[in-house]
Amino acid sequence: MSETVDRLLELALDRGAIKYGDFTLTSGKKSSYYFDGRLLSLDPEGAHLISQALLPLLQHAGAAAIGGTTLGADPIVTAVALASHLAGGSIPAFIVRKESKDHGMKQNIEGPLVAGSKVAIVDDVCTTGGSLFHAIEAAEAAGCTVVKVVSLLDRNEGGSEEMRKRGYDFSALLSATADGKIEPSTD
Repeated sequence: MSETVDRLLELALDRGAIKYGDFTLTSGKKSSYYFDGRLLSLDPEGAHLISQALLPLLQHAGAAAIGGTTLGADPIVTAVALASHLAGGSIPAFIVRKESKDHGMKQNIEGPLVAGSKVAIVDDVCTTGGSLFHAIEAAEAAGCTVVKVVSLLDRNEGGSEEMRKRGYDFSALLSATADGKIEPSTD
């Protein structure tokens, strides 16, 4: 997996998914880098590399489905579902809405999620873990067991620590150092 993640980091830099400079994040916090995971997950090679890095993690954890909160997780879960099919397995995808629909079936989750399934939750970035926790809560409310949580990038700003503190098996493909450098994750 190391070569796959090394290439993913190289691609992130080539495609401008990682930019260094002075940025203000959604939270209002300042950052010396900006990461746009969708520039990777919507890129053909990026989607392939992400799925190849995630599939072994999900298989090892025994995940029968993969999901996350829209929009960051959408291309990731689709790439993994397709790659699992091409590899002769089946890990279907599901998407968690930010808010439940107020019409029709009033669903919070879209996709073929089966109650009782062991699932993996993914997102492009983990900062505080808010989107990941939102998807975890939705999957658990649907009767599923979360066996793996993964982000493309761990900003190391408390989210992954809280995830582990709550007993979730968390991994990231890339990780930010204290000085804001992005490198392959060691977990």
